[in-house]
Amino acid sequence: MNSAYDDLGNVVELPSEVRRVVSIVPSLTESIASTRPDLIVGATDWCTQPAHLDVIRVRGTKNPDLERIRALAPDVVIANAEENRAIDLDALRSSGIAVWTTAPTTVPEALDSLMRMLPAIIGDVPRWLREARSVWSTSYEGMRRRAVIPIWRRPWMALGRDTFAGDLLSRIGIDNSLRESTERYPRIDPAALPEYDLVVLPDEPYPFSPDDGPEAFAKPARCVSGRHLTWYGPSLVEARELLSGQLA
Repeated sequence: MNSAYDDLGNVVELPSEVRRVVSIVPSLTESIASTRPDLIVGATDWCTQPAHLDVIRVRGTKNPDLERIRALAPDVVIANAEENRAIDLDALRSSGIAVWTTAPTTVPEALDSLMRMLPAIIGDVPRWLREARSVWSTSYEGMRRRAVIPIWRRPWMALGRDTFAGDLLSRIGIDNSLRESTERYPRIDPAALPEYDLVVLPDEPYPFSPDDGPEAFAKPARCVSGRHLTWYGPSLVEARELLSGQLA
């Protein structure tokens, strides 16, 4: 067995060669499957990338089917401290299953997290991860704007403090107008917001679209790819250019 540390400092005992992985985080499913799809034996219903991935589904990130996961006998379950419930992860650990938990809140933290996790799981650093680190290695020096970034409707909720997506946007010149909030995902009133220049509407987790969302705000709204805004994995290679274009 090999011992490694996840983002929370937990010791994760892995076999010398990992052969069976269950991922309950969409971006991490893509991160592993884009290089070693043969390792993934189970994933959530929300794990939509790569598009051709054909594995056993274990329900969602908040309500994983623990019995089905146990039956798959994974060498390790890949999870995230925010997307998955601690009670579910603890239950898996109590069953003797290794759980690797990620917890990045910035782009550099995400890249470092992947740089630790992927070699431990797939035995190598994939090319796309090196490309992503290169893409995000330069700082932004252009005009800056302030934005509100809703993530849900009914009730309205938006990005607040210490979020990965908020940090990513700041690195392309978009500062979160709610970054000083006491909450990470505060409820908001579209008619009573701090000063902002634009609204950024991702298509997940709520499926905002040109016909659903922009009409609630007094300032210009831009619809963007939620995968490129909130996922950390292969999407980071193209996220900077794509989101900069969508928010131009």
